[in-house]
Amino acid sequence: MSPEHRRLAAGGLSSDALHLLAGRMDPALRAIAVRHDPFLRQPDTWNRPEGWETRDLDTVPDLGLPATGQTAEEVNALRPYTDLPIRPMRPFVLKASAADRGRALDCLTQAVYYEAAREPGLGQEAVAQVVLNRMRHPAYPKSVCAVVYQGSARATGCQFTFTCDGSLRWAPEPALWRQARRVAERALSGHVAKHVGSATHYHADYVAPYWAPTLVKMTKVGAHIFYRWTGPWGEPPAFTGRYAGREAVLTPAVLTGTDARTQGLAAPEAQDTPPERKIQLAVAGEVRTYTVADVTASDGLRTRVRGTLAPSRRQPTADEIRQINERLAAVERDMDARPPTP
Repeated sequence: MSPEHRRLAAGGLSSDALHLLAGRMDPALRAIAVRHDPFLRQPDTWNRPEGWETRDLDTVPDLGLPATGQTAEEVNALRPYTDLPIRPMRPFVLKASAADRGRALDCLTQAVYYEAAREPGLGQEAVAQVVLNRMRHPAYPKSVCAVVYQGSARATGCQFTFTCDGSLRWAPEPALWRQARRVAERALSGHVAKHVGSATHYHADYVAPYWAPTLVKMTKVGAHIFYRWTGPWGEPPAFTGRYAGREAVLTPAVLTGTDARTQGLAAPEAQDTPPERKIQLAVAGEVRTYTVADVTASDGLRTRVRGTLAPSRRQPTADEIRQINERLAAVERDMDARPPTP
C-alpha cells in the first residue's frame, strides 16, 4: 500500500480525501476507472459532480459538496493545481492609432485597477495578461476594450465584474490608478507575465465559481486563482487571433456577449435557435450531442434534462444598450477632464 493510500485509510476514506485522490489521477486513467465503475448511478458524468452532464441556466449545477460547513477556500483546495508546465505567451505590442491606443490603455488600466488594485505587482500583471490572452484567443473579441466590456449589459454575464456591478461609479484612488496604468502600459508594450502563461480565467480565492472544475487550475497569484482552457485550446499555439482595433466601438454583440462555455451555453449561436436543433459539445476530451431547448415555447423545457441545453438569458433592449454607452461616455469625459498625472 502506498503512503498516500495509507493516509487515506487512516483518515477513514473521507469524501474530501477521495476527491483529492481522484483529482491527482491521470485524466485518462480516471476516465477508464469511471467508465468501468459498476456502482456509479450516472455513468456519463465524466467524473464530475451530479448535474454537470447537462447545461441548464434555470438550475445552476453545484459542486456536489455538502451545502453547509464548506467555505470557498475549502472547496478550492479540493482540486489540486495542474502538474502541466505553464508556457509563456508571445509578447504583444499594440500597434494602433493614437486614439485606439489611448482607449485601449484606459480599458486595460480599468481592468487592472478595479480587479487587482490592491494585489501585488505580479497579480496586477497577471490580470493584464489575461485580458491580452483573451484578445488573441479565437473565442473572444479582438480589441482590448471589447474583451474588458464583453457581456457588461448582463448583470450576471459580464466577464469582468467591475463592468456590471457599479464599481465604475467610484473615482479611482490616484496613486493606485497610476500604478495600474504603468502595468497596463508595460503590457501593451510587450511585457509578458510568464507566471500565468496562457490563462484566460481567474477568480478570487474566497469564491468558488461553478465553472472552475471545467478548466485547468494553473496557479495562484496573490488572492487570485488562474485557469486556462483544457487541451490544445488552452495552449499558446491556439492563440492565433489578430488585433482588430476600433477600440471605441462597443457593439450590442459585445455588450451582450458572454463566454459561452462558462454561462451554460454550447456556443453563442445557440441563442434564438428553434427547438430540436442538435449541436455537438466537446468536454473533457469527449464529444457529445445535445438538443437545444426552446424555453420560450409553451412546452419548452425548463428543468434539468439529460442531453438538453437551454438558451441564454434574454437580450437587453436597445434602450438598455444606449444607457450603458452613455454611462461609459460619462466615465471617459470625467477622465478627460482630470489634470494629467505626472
